[in-house]
Amino acid sequence: MADAATSDRPALAAWHAGWAVAAALLALGGRWIGGVDGPIFYGVLVMVAPGLAGLGLLRRDGATERMTLLVVWGLAALLTAALSGGLTGPLTGFVFLPLAAGIALGGTRPVQAGALAVGLAALTGLLSTWLAPPLSHLPALAAISALLTAGAAALAVRLSWRQREARLAAAEDETARLETLLAAQPGLTLILEASGRVVAAYGAPPVSLPVDPLFEHGLVAAVHAPDRPRLLGAIERALAGHDGAALFAPRTALDRRVQLIVRRLDDPAPGPGPARLIAQVFDATAQYARELGLEVARTEAEAREAGKIRFLANMSHELRTPLNAVLGFSDIMRQRIFGPLPDRYGEYAENIHQAGGHLLDLINDVLDVTKIEAERYTLTLERFDAREVVSAAMALVRVNADDKEVSLSSVLPGDPVEVSADRRALKQIALNLLSNAVKFTPRGGAVTVTVEAIGPYLEVVVADTGIGIAPEDVRRLGRPFEQAGEIEQRRQGTGLGLSLVRSFAELHGGRMSIDSTLGEGTAVTVRLPVALVARAPAPEGGAEIIQMPVKSGG
Repeated sequence: MADAATSDRPALAAWHAGWAVAAALLALGGRWIGGVDGPIFYGVLVMVAPGLAGLGLLRRDGATERMTLLVVWGLAALLTAALSGGLTGPLTGFVFLPLAAGIALGGTRPVQAGALAVGLAALTGLLSTWLAPPLSHLPALAAISALLTAGAAALAVRLSWRQREARLAAAEDETARLETLLAAQPGLTLILEASGRVVAAYGAPPVSLPVDPLFEHGLVAAVHAPDRPRLLGAIERALAGHDGAALFAPRTALDRRVQLIVRRLDDPAPGPGPARLIAQVFDATAQYARELGLEVARTEAEAREAGKIRFLANMSHELRTPLNAVLGFSDIMRQRIFGPLPDRYGEYAENIHQAGGHLLDLINDVLDVTKIEAERYTLTLERFDAREVVSAAMALVRVNADDKEVSLSSVLPGDPVEVSADRRALKQIALNLLSNAVKFTPRGGAVTVTVEAIGPYLEVVVADTGIGIAPEDVRRLGRPFEQAGEIEQRRQGTGLGLSLVRSFAELHGGRMSIDSTLGEGTAVTVRLPVALVARAPAPEGGAEIIQMPVKSGG
């Protein structure tokens, strides 16, 4: 139609203009010579109208405009047939002009509409002949009208043929442009059948996958045998309407890798013709080498990390044996079990015992960290009152708090806080939090520990009025050996305390959070789903009140 061949508008307008001139000359010439008057004259004059209407195509063209113009041709043919006697009159040839116009306008529907108009015009002419007396027969006018109609039809056929040639040339140009575009792309595009046979190939193929063997033997034959199931699986996914992808080694270059992405060209629903696939193929050797290098690096890093964990665990075990002997002998000396010691020696024994105890605590922390990181730490769940564990931890740090003149207080509920947890882990959580709070709180400050059961959760909060933590340091704390503050502050610890607190909390299925303001203080909250929740009293005659343990993580 006109949308596909706008270049034919001048020729089509010229065809209409030529017809309008020919019809006008026939009407005026016949009237001047004589014999063409009355209804026949007006019948010829009516045929000038569609020719003039066709000039409007120069201003606006489209499918709607062309069909409207064809309607004008049909109405003119009907009126001419009614005025001139139709098939028995002298203007018989004009009846066939809508068909010629349909051919000139191009397309299947205009031709069909023109043929319908011819039939209606012929029927109108027959009816007019039956209802009215026959008009005078003018053989010369009939011959001229037939010649004009034949000439217009011949020109219409030539115009239609030129339109068809123009459309074919445009389609060929578009196909050539697309093929040139596909051939210039950096990757390889393949058109495949479901069996893997290559129908067409465009673009630059990978150096390891030449195109000619693909046409001869198919894509599957060019793939290394162990990788063929992966390729066939991608093809099956594409046939089902999904995108398929496969990474494979070419059979002739096993050290290379090729990436293929394939999808179906037509509708996934079964059709009458064979399914066609389109595949994008490109060299993925560099990407594969990077991924392989990353995998090797990850494996090596995991091996180094496992070796580090084993080393720390073995070293800690080896240190504990002589350290226990040092602690035992220094304790005997400071208690003067075998007799008195000079005061200076007694002071030395006390210092040795304190330093050994600190070192033993550090070794135990390292052992716990290595066990947790190696996923070999097993929680021993038991039922107990959380207040007792927290109170025991407070008793251990109270001496240090009194020495630093730090107020140590607790907010504990009056009723027991029953939990199902690892007693040692919970005590370690409370002890580490309290030790850190006392350590980093200046003289005259305060440390408060709060224990509360909130539904199925046990919440332990240790708040202090210490030096606080900078926001950028809060995000780092909780990882092993991470410390905050200045160098003097970092020398007071090892960076394992909060790491153990976080790890023990996560083993129980809980979490640790830190809220701190630099220069004002810190509050560390540990929330564990370990509280034993009591059910509401049952109605009379129902079951008695029982306590349900909440399943803990780890």
